[in-house]
Parts: sequence; structure tokens; C-alpha cells
Amino acid sequence: MSRLEAKKPPLFSSEPLTKDTVIQSLSLLSRVLKSCYGPAGRLKQLHNGVGGYVCTTSQSSAILSRLSVSHPVLSVLMASVQNHVSRFSDCGLFTAILCCSLIENFKSLNIASCTVIKISKHLLSLCMDYLKSEACGCRVSVDFSSVETLLCLVRSVLRSKPACMLNKTEVDHLAMLILKAFIFAVPCHVETNAVLGKCVIVPVKGRRVVDSTVLPGLLIETPEIQLAKPLTVKRTCSNMIKIALFCVSMSGDTFSPEEGTITVHHGISLEMSELNQLLNVGKQLVNDGVGLVVCQKVIHPSLKQYLKENNVIAVDRAGLSLVEPLSRMTGSKPIASIRLLSASSYGSLKDVCIESFASKHFVHLIPDNTVVCSLILCNRNETAWDELKCACETAEHVLQLTIKEPLALLGGGCTETHLASYIRHKTCSLSTSSFKDIDCSQTQYQLVADGFCCSLESVACSLNHDDGEILTDMVYGHCWFVPPGFPSVSNWSDLVSKCGCGINNNTENLNWRLLQGQFGSPITQGCPKEPSVKVADFLTLDCFAAKCSGLQVALETANLILDLSYVIEDQN
Repeated sequence: MSRLEAKKPPLFSSEPLTKDTVIQSLSLLSRVLKSCYGPAGRLKQLHNGVGGYVCTTSQSSAILSRLSVSHPVLSVLMASVQNHVSRFSDCGLFTAILCCSLIENFKSLNIASCTVIKISKHLLSLCMDYLKSEACGCRVSVDFSSVETLLCLVRSVLRSKPACMLNKTEVDHLAMLILKAFIFAVPCHVETNAVLGKCVIVPVKGRRVVDSTVLPGLLIETPEIQLAKPLTVKRTCSNMIKIALFCVSMSGDTFSPEEGTITVHHGISLEMSELNQLLNVGKQLVNDGVGLVVCQKVIHPSLKQYLKENNVIAVDRAGLSLVEPLSRMTGSKPIASIRLLSASSYGSLKDVCIESFASKHFVHLIPDNTVVCSLILCNRNETAWDELKCACETAEHVLQLTIKEPLALLGGGCTETHLASYIRHKTCSLSTSSFKDIDCSQTQYQLVADGFCCSLESVACSLNHDDGEILTDMVYGHCWFVPPGFPSVSNWSDLVSKCGCGINNNTENLNWRLLQGQFGSPITQGCPKEPSVKVADFLTLDCFAAKCSGLQVALETANLILDLSYVIEDQN
């Protein structure tokens, strides 16, 4: 008999942020995430330490899901950011880097955490009120009657994923395809509860990115299809193709033991009985005028042959992922039993044809009204394709979020530095009554505000990976990157041409200052101006909804961690 161990008491840790191991782990996590940030971010290779799949990425969704952390404080931070990414798909690294920086900066202040939390909540409300106001200088309205701003949004997402290994031509080509796929998914007739369609990504690896294309409808891979013969398919009197969609196996398999015990009379073949049942289903489908049968699982070869002889196309092994979009596109209801067929379950298609890409062959299902489309996505190798697929899904989600809230924020670090400039200006003009309402002194408020602004600026600084200087101008509060190799006493106007987002150039006297992203002497800042022109080609833009949520999540998570007094861990 094995020896029973005595139950261990739980491990209590007080003030976790005073422990060196926690601070060092937080600092290490911050450095790892900052090194991944932006178009020039460094790639990370992640694996489980005992072999297996190696993931090469710079995306927060892949990094955070594969990083293993031991301390509960870091687990809280990562879970919070992952939850944000699951809802918005974008701005995961921004959220995580800002959260780490806020914790580090606020912790270095000699101010009670409860006071820091109250002040930071007030600062957050100032930020959100400004971002949602018409006077906001780092916000761009998205006009859906023009594609330029939408293309800028998509390009910005694709360019921020260096592991996709895309050049400018490929970024432009993919951006146009993603936007085209998104427009396909927007319903032509708006109803009370309009629902966006779906873009299904079809993988083609080992081909050029510019070979990617978008087709209306769905593609189902069918390796055994005969390309030489034209498709003959039964049509209805209105020249449409009636479709039956099965989500149950039609292979003629006998019952599995899990379904119970069955009794078979002597001389009766269970396999033949099942096949006869399938053939009866086939006869009913033919009599009902069905021209296309799609099965999620396997169709028996004899049933396939019977359907083919009656000009009915049979496609099997479609997979679970295509059932929902196929049902939505055709109006068919998935049939879950071969013993219960109803004419009301059938849908309709405009046409069916064969498509071939690389060495793959597909049946192309073309709908009457396009609400579902297929993005045939190509890339050179599996690693780059996996990263590109995630980037395309993020870009599609960003466009969907932008429909709900047709706004975008300036990217390239400009929103962060502009917001920091605005907060510095705003906090200088707060009345004495505001400090009384928050229950803090003016000095405490200014210290926390400076920590908050430095945290925003440190996110902008994280975009620079080449040791060049980073500037902000005192007119618009935008971020400017100086090429490496120039001394700090240079004439900055000779070295920079456009700000990080691309909306401003250096034709004005902008009165630069170096951006350190660290605590220093308080900076006097005037109210940053709004750029005179807010429409330009190839702007770097961020998703408004995702970035606003990231700002809130980062600060609220930092406050939660700052407020931790005890960590209790079960050791059993």
C-alpha cells in the first residue's frame, strides 16, 4: 500500500510586488514583449522544451498562449491581455507592454497604492473622454464610401507582423483582397438585425503571396475530381441547383458498440441493409430534384456512383468548419439522419464549377447572393503561412469592429505621444477642487500623471529597435524616429521627414524634444494641435475599438496587481 503524504498548508505571500523574483520576471516579460513590437519587431521561436512544434512569431496571441509563467501575478496579467485579444484580435502587445510599464512606474512612486489607483482612474477617464470627443487630434473618421482609410487600416495590421515576410507589393495585394472579401461579406440589403457574412480561408502553401485571390462562394477540396470532364448537374426549372447538406456519415458503417446492442436475424446482412437504406436516400434525393449532395463526413462509393449516374454531384469529407457557412450561403439545413429527409432542408445554388490552384482541386460552389467568400491564401512556407493566416483574420476583425464604430487612431506611436502631451497639458490646468474630489495632493497627482505619460511614451519607444533617437514635437505631440548613427545634438529637421503615422511632415518649426519613455523632470506641455489634414495615402492607423479597450484593460489590470496584498497558493 502506497504511503499517504500529509496535506501541505497553503503558501501565503504578502506584498508580492516587493519580491525581487516577481519584479525581475515582470521586467523580463516586458523586455520580451517590447522586442516583438511593431513592423521591425524581432521574431521569437517558441517550443515546449522537449521537442515538438516550433512556433516562429511576433504576435501576442501566439506568444502569450505559449509562454509558461509560474507566478500568479504574471498569470493575472497574461490572462487579462489574452481575454482582450480574444475579443478584439488586435493591440495585444500594446496592452501588455503598457500594463507592465504602468506597474513598474507606479510601483516606483512613494505613494499609497489606493491613492495611485484613484488618480490613474481619473487619468483614464480624461483619456477616454478626449478620445471620444470631436476635438480629439489623434482620431480619424472612417468613410465607408472610400476605400483609402480602410486599406490603411488593413495595411497597418499586415505590416505589423514581420513573420509574414511580406514586401510592399504583397502587402498592397493582400490588403485589397482582404477588403474585397470583407465587402463580399457585407449584406446588400440591410435588415433590422443585419449579420455580416463569412470569409473562409483556403490554405495553399509553397506558392507566391501574389497568387492569393478571393472568390465568391465556397471551395471544397476534392482530390479525386476529374478535371477533364465538364460537370453535368441537375437543375431546377428556375435554373438553380438544389443542394442537400448532410452532417452525418453516409459511409454505410454498422452501429458502434457505444450505441447499444442490436439483434440481427439469421441470413440478414447488416452491411447490405445499411447500403439499401443509403440507396433509398439516393433515390429520394434524385426524385426531389437535388443536384448537389455535400456530406460533412464520408459517402459510400456505391451511393456516389448512383448519384453520378443521375447527374447529381456528390462531395464528401467537407469537414465541420464548412457546414455553418455552407448552410448560411445556400439556405440549407444540415440533415442529421439518413432516415429523416425533408424537402424543407434543401437549399439552392447558382452554379457549381471546378477550380484548380497549385496541385489542389476544388469544387467551387457559387451562390446567388454573396454573403460567404473564399480567400485562397498563399505563402512561401508553413511558418509564414500560419502567421499570415492569423494576420488576415485580425485585419478582417478590425474591419468588422470599424463598421460598429467608424473611427481609427493614428498609429506609429503618434496616438501614445499625442495622448501623453494632452494629459500633461490637461493636468496643469486642473482646479484645486479636483484634487479634493480625488482625495490627493497636487504633487501626488502630478507624479502619477507623469508616470502614466511616461508609460504611454515607453510604448511608442518600443517601436524603435535600431538604437536611433526618438523625438516628439511640441506642436502636434506626434512621434518621430531618427535613423541610427546620428548624435543627439543634430538638427532634427534634416534627419526626419514624416512622423510615425505619416500624417505630418517636418515643413513647420515643430520644436522637438527627445522622447525617453522614462521618469525625468516634469515637462511643460501646451495643448497639442490637431493636424490640418487628416486624409493621406499610406497612413499608419490603429483600430479605435481595440486600442481604447487595450488602454482600459492595461490600466485596470495594473491597478488590480498594484492592489494585491496577499497571494495564496495551494501546494497540494
